[in-house]
Amino acid sequence: MTEAKNVIGGNLEACCTSPITGFYRDGFCRTGGQDFGSHVVCAEVTSEFLEFTKSHGNDLSTPVPDFNFPGLKPGDRWCLCASRWQEALDAGVAPPVILSATHARALEMVSLDELKKHALTSS
Repeated sequence: MTEAKNVIGGNLEACCTSPITGFYRDGFCRTGGQDFGSHVVCAEVTSEFLEFTKSHGNDLSTPVPDFNFPGLKPGDRWCLCASRWQEALDAGVAPPVILSATHARALEMVSLDELKKHALTSS
């Protein structure tokens, strides 16, 4: 298996392990054939984004113990679907991203320029 790349050409770095994120729940925004949502954008969620995504049918702030999901709070890092991040961008509520932990596949839906405009200065 080859090492996954991030949007800036380096090896993909971990997004978050507390809470554990990623489609494969390994802390990385990796993707594969079963990941139909393409959970590849590592973002630091904001209250505005959490409200936005909840209003669009994806409540990330409410804990779901059956799935060992603690619920997210502002400041948590999470692997977001690239399409949802783009929707949030279009709505003016895109959360900041961590470029080194955002999978290169994000560039299939989101421009590198926009990701860079929303990048955290330190990850």
